Amino acid sequence: MPEPQHETNWQQTTLFLLTLAILILCAILLEPFFAPLVGAIVLAVVTQRPYDWLATKIRTPSLCASIALILVILAIIVPGYYLAQEIGQQAVSAINALRQDSTQQKIYDFLTHHPAIATQVQAYTDSFDLSAATRSAAAYLGRHIGTLLGNSVRLITQLVVMLFILFFLFRDRAQALAFLRSLLPLREDETTQLLTRLDDTILATALGRLAIAIIQGILAGLAYWLLGVPGVVLWAFTTALMAMIPGFGAVLVWAPIALYLGFSGHWGKAAILALWGGVIVSTIDNFLYPILIGTRLRAHTVTILISILGGVALFGITGIILGPVLFSTAATLLDIWRTRTKLQQQQ
Repeated sequence: MPEPQHETNWQQTTLFLLTLAILILCAILLEPFFAPLVGAIVLAVVTQRPYDWLATKIRTPSLCASIALILVILAIIVPGYYLAQEIGQQAVSAINALRQDSTQQKIYDFLTHHPAIATQVQAYTDSFDLSAATRSAAAYLGRHIGTLLGNSVRLITQLVVMLFILFFLFRDRAQALAFLRSLLPLREDETTQLLTRLDDTILATALGRLAIAIIQGILAGLAYWLLGVPGVVLWAFTTALMAMIPGFGAVLVWAPIALYLGFSGHWGKAAILALWGGVIVSTIDNFLYPILIGTRLRAHTVTILISILGGVALFGITGIILGPVLFSTAATLLDIWRTRTKLQQQQ
């Protein structure tokens, strides 16, 4: 005798709630390893073509994945480690220099010789103690950078987890994609459309915005080095990081440095940096982006800006990738719904 309909509905509701609860628990369980997971997926997508070429030369999947992983470590992880070490040293040096009495005296002397600027500063600060605030800010940054640099165990753990995941993404990519396809409640053509769009978005963000930002950082760093700006590596990295913001990101770094050079009495150097930054650093993305990306990321500049800034605010550094990926996913799902609606209307 068949079960009553209300009992079947109750069972389905219970199954749905149980599944939802388990998925939420799994998400909480994976939360500490969210950044390594995103990093591994991005590296797997970016290195897909080189890995496919390597796979034609090395037929054993495990050996091929191992060699690819070693190449990633040598080409990305090792240089990144030394770069982070240098940036940390220069950041500590900059903070220590900021906390020195001689630096405070230079600020005071500068304001003394430029009464118009001093008046404006005074209007904004009013009863605000600039020297004390500067020392407090420097001490705050010093404490937090010390914490960041000292938290090496967690960083190493996440790096190991990322490389572990990357190995299996290299070796078992076909199985991972098949499993992902089985989870998506879409038709085969719709699943292909969504995955292709996500693949294009990750490539466009990683090889587009990220690669161009690195180039902008290198070009700016070259100017900083030639003009004698202290902490070249630190400021070049900061320029590259801010250049991830399309349009005006790099200006937020090289413009204050140009002002620093000018206020230090080097107006010629300031003019050179402003010219180099305005003509080369901040405009080169207009030429490189179409060459590197083409039509992979079919989104407006405003959409890219909002997705990156919102992603970073919500997810941290991984939001640089996740923000555009979420926007791209939403746009693709809306396209799918729009197509389904048109087909239903035509029937």
